[in-house]
Amino acid sequence: MAQRDDGTVTANGVERQDVKKQDVEKQAVGIKRRALELGFSAVGICTLEPSAHGDFIEKWLAAGYGGTMTYLNRQAAKRQDPRTILPNARRAVVTLTNYYHGPAPASRPRVAQYAWSTDYHLVLGKRLDALAAEIGRLVPGSSSHAYVDAGPVPERELAQRAGLGWIGKNTMLIRPDLGSFTFIGVVLTDAPLEVDLPFELDRCGTCTRCLEACPTDAFVAPRTLDARRCISYLTIERRGEFTDEEQTRTGEWLFGCDVCQDVCPWNERFAPVAGDAELAPRPELVSPPSSSLMELSEDAFARRYQDTPFSRPGLAGMRRNAKALR
Repeated sequence: MAQRDDGTVTANGVERQDVKKQDVEKQAVGIKRRALELGFSAVGICTLEPSAHGDFIEKWLAAGYGGTMTYLNRQAAKRQDPRTILPNARRAVVTLTNYYHGPAPASRPRVAQYAWSTDYHLVLGKRLDALAAEIGRLVPGSSSHAYVDAGPVPERELAQRAGLGWIGKNTMLIRPDLGSFTFIGVVLTDAPLEVDLPFELDRCGTCTRCLEACPTDAFVAPRTLDARRCISYLTIERRGEFTDEEQTRTGEWLFGCDVCQDVCPWNERFAPVAGDAELAPRPELVSPPSSSLMELSEDAFARRYQDTPFSRPGLAGMRRNAKALR
């Protein structure tokens, strides 16, 4: 070890700064390699700073577009500044997991593809915990925490910052080689990992197919969704019984809606069919007989669906949805 005239300390002729840069590059590569081994389809790393869309979030909530999702108001401040979610957090390791199963069957009622398999929170939660452990192994002394579509994490914005895609006009994250049928998982960490370049391009171009295809005209403008009109919100997040007007909107959808994704050219042309065994479709979820929901007891419903997305609205919500089918 020696010290140059300018005060820079070197080790074997290599500046410490360069050594540190090589370390963070190596750590980031190791973490990404492990993420792919765990079954994630893509991974990127970004810094944490205040959201570039803070004003939009405030205006969106003030307009009432969040409907009964009042938790969004409570989370607004942290969504606007993700640094406040986890003390001392410096980076977000963002993952995508492909869940596209191919064109939907013609059977009715319809269920959004993300709900065709075991609840992704359970599947991805284990993988993200393993990824967080890998960060701890590669960066000793670091602290990390995994988030799967829970809490105030602005997943889509972080994914865009991490270079994984752009936010389309249907508000979904779109990655050129995967499309938008992906789950986003995030690990926040205080490890000073090397970051990726953000995805700067808007590759929707002049296409408006998603906006035009929405069966309930839920898009107020490109990238602005009025959740109160969205079938996914109505059948999953909406609490209580439907109003007469809401009852007419869900159509053939029992749970969720994929219309704005189904018509997207990036999905039609490039979305690969997932081969993830843990997210394989389950027949009782792809097109469940709506009549059976009326006959199930609470205990029977829990036994059959407790590890599935159907547990989110619960038996009462699923019965409500079934009664509204057209």
